[in-house]
Amino acid sequence: MRKHRLLRGLKFAVFAVPAAALFLAIFGWVVMSLWNWLMPAIFGWHAITYWQALGILVLSKILFSGFRGGRAGPNRYWRRRMMERWAQMTPEEREKFREGMRARCGPFGEPDTAPKAPTG
Repeated sequence: MRKHRLLRGLKFAVFAVPAAALFLAIFGWVVMSLWNWLMPAIFGWHAITYWQALGILVLSKILFSGFRGGRAGPNRYWRRRMMERWAQMTPEEREKFREGMRARCGPFGEPDTAPKAPTG
């Protein structure tokens, strides 16, 4: 088992690390090219270098997605926490929660059984 894990780690280092570096290099070049094509023409801003484009990528990563690793966004944690809370509720507490949500958000998750009046 230990040998298998070591082999998998070696494959990762040989293939994934260079692929990620290549992706980052290409993505940095794309950002630089788009910036230098659009921003000076539209806003009159200066052209940027490749390293400045990579800096913009890092800054946008920090500002828009933070330092949390993986693909787990905030919704995943919220959903797990709500599922845990829901599992601990009694049926009466669940119904009270549903009524509160209906009062704030309107009806949801229920089929409309009222007959519709003909129009025209």
